[in-house]
Amino acid sequence: MRHLLLGFAIAAIAIQGAVAQDTPAKPSPAKAQADYQKKLKECTAARAKHEAVAAPYWSRVGEKRKARFAKRRQGAPVTLDDYVLEQPPVYAGPPCPRDPSVRQEDQPDDKPELPVVADFLRNAREHFGFEPEQVNEIDFKRAYVRVASAAGITRAQAVRVYSFETGGNGRYDAQAGLIFDKPGARAISTALGYNQLLTANTASLLATKGERLVRALQERAAASPAEARKKLERKIDVLKRMVAFSRTVPVQWVEHVKLARTPRGIALHALNLDIDIGPLLQTQKLLDSILFARAKGIDRELTAAELEMMNLTGDGNGFDMLALSPEMRAQVPTSNYFQRLGYERNPIAGRTKVVEKLIAETDAVMDSRSRASGAKDLARLFE
Repeated sequence: MRHLLLGFAIAAIAIQGAVAQDTPAKPSPAKAQADYQKKLKECTAARAKHEAVAAPYWSRVGEKRKARFAKRRQGAPVTLDDYVLEQPPVYAGPPCPRDPSVRQEDQPDDKPELPVVADFLRNAREHFGFEPEQVNEIDFKRAYVRVASAAGITRAQAVRVYSFETGGNGRYDAQAGLIFDKPGARAISTALGYNQLLTANTASLLATKGERLVRALQERAAASPAEARKKLERKIDVLKRMVAFSRTVPVQWVEHVKLARTPRGIALHALNLDIDIGPLLQTQKLLDSILFARAKGIDRELTAAELEMMNLTGDGNGFDMLALSPEMRAQVPTSNYFQRLGYERNPIAGRTKVVEKLIAETDAVMDSRSRASGAKDLARLFE
């Protein structure tokens, strides 16, 4: 037995030695830094080569879009020549390395941290003294259905857009990137709620539809008992102050984007979490798209996928997409409807390549996600 134990000990020592030999030694700080600089040089060269073709491509997309929109305003026909018909160049070089002298968890990204729900709430308290009235999920869905139905949003439109935007189970306080609450998840945008409004969407809606939103609350307050009326009147006061702030800049998307990056602009987004105001904002976003299409001559009921194109790319781009003939939809690249950063962050737009396939895949995703429990709950409330 003693010899057997000695044999085991010798074997264990041999195994440990083998493992030690197989485990690569950690490079010295100097070598790690040298490797980093070498990879960074390679990455920088590859990026420069890519930018030499990518920057002109996206400039052409912007120029064609501007000219195309001008033609549509004038009632002039739009043809394939008004679009960039080549697919965008794809970066195929090496990934840019992390600096080994910086601890990984402290490594700065290529963009600042995005605000999240906690930031929306904190800024709303600090700058407007506002605390949204948050409720359970089914009550919020019920409030949303009531507002959406009254606005003429159909069950198919509301449920399928919700399914696409949130995966079919998203809560009213769900933010893009954090919808499924996975460990280590991070926000990928400020998109919030059933229809995933950005902070700039909220600022824009307040600036352009502020009176309508205030009036809706005033009508509800007038029909409510005393205690509920007082609560709504407090919300009306806050809403009016937020509307006034949203109008401190010109009514232009680029200005609303800038405003939404400020602490007070971030605070506006907390309205989406309130049981009385959130459903109004989420509904208004879809309703504005429907009214925009109608004003442009599309008086039929939009399919949910068509409505999502307007929600996804903006009303002007969405209408431009819907106005394409079937033959053109099969040829026009999806890149024509996005800013460069938005396109590069959107896997579906890049994967589908052309408008026809983008709409088809959107429909297929809606079909699948509409079977999720959250989507089914929303659908039942429309009955």
